[in-house]
Amino acid sequence: MRLLEVKAGERVLDLGCGQGVVSRAMHKAGATVTGVDMSRRLIELARRRSSRDIQYLVADARDLKALERGSFDAIAWVLAAQDTEPIEPVFINCARLLRPGGRLVMVINHPAFRIPRQSRWGFDEERKLLYRAVDRYLTPLSIPIDIHPFRAPARQQTWTYHRPLEAYIKGLAGEGLWVNALEEWPSHRVSQPGPLAAAENRSREEFPLFLALRAVRVPQERSV
Repeated sequence: MRLLEVKAGERVLDLGCGQGVVSRAMHKAGATVTGVDMSRRLIELARRRSSRDIQYLVADARDLKALERGSFDAIAWVLAAQDTEPIEPVFINCARLLRPGGRLVMVINHPAFRIPRQSRWGFDEERKLLYRAVDRYLTPLSIPIDIHPFRAPARQQTWTYHRPLEAYIKGLAGEGLWVNALEEWPSHRVSQPGPLAAAENRSREEFPLFLALRAVRVPQERSV
């Protein structure tokens, strides 16, 4: 909300809105809100838990032809980009739907430190330090995730998609969405007293879990 800088009366779009947490926060700030998610069940929950003034649509963020060009002042896209493939159509849609000067705020799992199956914690016994080990970073990856790993391992899966940071920056810039803010958010947890507490607390402060980007739509020059 701080990065979005939502103002009363603005029209805002919540991409991958889920059951409407961010949509409700933007509505509380005085915005006219549209939430979009491809899960009919989550949209049902969002409608049940939200004001009727919020419009919720069952739709794919990669295909938003029903929404009018330049009709939004801001777009929130929170913890959904890493579950989207291909991602380029969403960048195109964000650029089409934002008015000139409109802003997009997206939040993702930090692509440098949180790569499923390719990153992990390690402990240096001699130095008494927790460190983050990363096996792969630059290569885009499609990674299966167990939905219920403790009940039925590998029987129900969804997919997450790792991309390096440059893929997001280039993808946004290519559609005239210029990044003007980047924040890296660490965990706020604090370990209970114990032999590893100091190392755990230090590592949480040094390795961010989430990455937030704000991009502003600028007019693109077009050849005649």
